[in-house]
Amino acid sequence: MMGVCLVLFVGAWAVVRLWSVPAAIAMCVVAMVIPPVAAMIANRRGPDDRWWDDPSGDKQSDEWWDELDGKKRDRP
Repeated sequence: MMGVCLVLFVGAWAVVRLWSVPAAIAMCVVAMVIPPVAAMIANRRGPDDRWWDDPSGDKQSDEWWDELDGKKRDRP
């Protein structure tokens, strides 16, 4: 993805601007949008990834949340 961004940016200002400045600007805008979108896709959690259910380490707090959720966990 980073390679695509670099090609778009460098290509826009090294080559495309000679024929069309608006096209070069559009290419830079696309290159600017790619990294945040790639980060969101890479950090996306799956539907079965329930990270909020992980124990916090505070036994009393974990028991309280389990009681609210209607769960019983086996704790050592």
